[in-house]
Amino acid sequence: MYPLHFLVSGLCFRSLSVGTKSGYRLFSVTSVDKMDCIHEGAECPDVYIVERLFSSSLVAVVSLSMPRRMNVYHFKRGTEICNYSYSNNILSVRLNRQRLVVCLEESVYIHNIKDMKLLKTLLNTPHNPSGLCALSVNHGNSYLAYPGSQTIGEIMVYDANNLSKVTMIPAHDSPLAALTFNASGTKLASASERGTVIRVFTIPEGQRLFEFRRGMKRYVNISSLSFSSDAQFLCASSNTETVHIFKLEQHSPSRDGESPTWGAYVGKMFTAASTYLPSQVSDMMHQDRAFATVRLNMFGLKNVCALSTVQKLPRLLVASSDGHLYIYNIDPQDGGECVLEAQREEEEPEDGRSLPPSTSPSYAATVSLSSTPPSSTTLTGYSEDGGAEKGDVIPEHEFAEGPVCLDDENEFPPVSKQTN
Repeated sequence: MYPLHFLVSGLCFRSLSVGTKSGYRLFSVTSVDKMDCIHEGAECPDVYIVERLFSSSLVAVVSLSMPRRMNVYHFKRGTEICNYSYSNNILSVRLNRQRLVVCLEESVYIHNIKDMKLLKTLLNTPHNPSGLCALSVNHGNSYLAYPGSQTIGEIMVYDANNLSKVTMIPAHDSPLAALTFNASGTKLASASERGTVIRVFTIPEGQRLFEFRRGMKRYVNISSLSFSSDAQFLCASSNTETVHIFKLEQHSPSRDGESPTWGAYVGKMFTAASTYLPSQVSDMMHQDRAFATVRLNMFGLKNVCALSTVQKLPRLLVASSDGHLYIYNIDPQDGGECVLEAQREEEEPEDGRSLPPSTSPSYAATVSLSSTPPSSTTLTGYSEDGGAEKGDVIPEHEFAEGPVCLDDENEFPPVSKQTN
């Protein structure tokens, strides 16, 4: 049997991308009953990054065999749009309809997705060994977030459209572990390496809006944060067996004439007392706990979570690095413990072999100017062995003045997770 090696690198609200030892696969998740494979790519083996632009045909792929090179494909046509090589290993890739962002350990590259032209290189960024970054899926608010410090949890917010710094957010005392924007790009959630507190900030102002406590007993590794499409809920998964779902709601005081409940009375007492306590204790008293939770059937595996509506019902999707997808029902009114609705497993091809290579010639092959492999240390633009001339519009696609559209059926913001 050919040993498939599952590495989950991207989960959007209704699609899942999976890197494997033989290539990559794209799945559609529109039903709890089955998981439809919509594409199997075998252009390169040992894929550890695969990022799809919403539900379009555009996909960016990075493999362990060439970790400094990113290939961009139009998978429905079986063509390679372009490829880029960078000065160091690629740690993460993010896309929206205006920008494609590539994150290295100490630099960030911003491309124009309409023609793949390199627009900006952010050099000497703080040491970022996990390639942690987030890009707003709203191309109008195309904000980019990445660590602003190696030692504390500062967040640098950058405007990827106007190519300018926006603000620095002092989010946590310890280094960052997770970042994500909501669908409109107006909120940013973060967690630190301690994994006990999750905070939500307004964008672009950077003001703290919510603070949630995931737990107090132990530090954990937050592997995934994801907003619901309406930004009313936020889910967080980690290396533990529990996924937490938080509700983003402001607690308003009781109206005049209403009799305060015992809980409200106690809450006022705590609020008043907190003004006399140290800031660490005061902050803890103002933190909200989880609205709903999920007990996973696994422990210690890398995973990514997303909140979605599947078959008209709110669901939590959790994809694990062993090739399983779990779908849970959520009670949006009362919360509590979520119920497992379905469990799906990515299966190996029946003959046990790797996927056959594509027979369609790539676009890069048709315009290749040289067969010499690109330099792996100096080249930061299009590689010399393929791709369009730097800055030219990709010939095989008719791009309008607005954002690029590659045969989209629906738009579903992606939630991505880097795996090593």
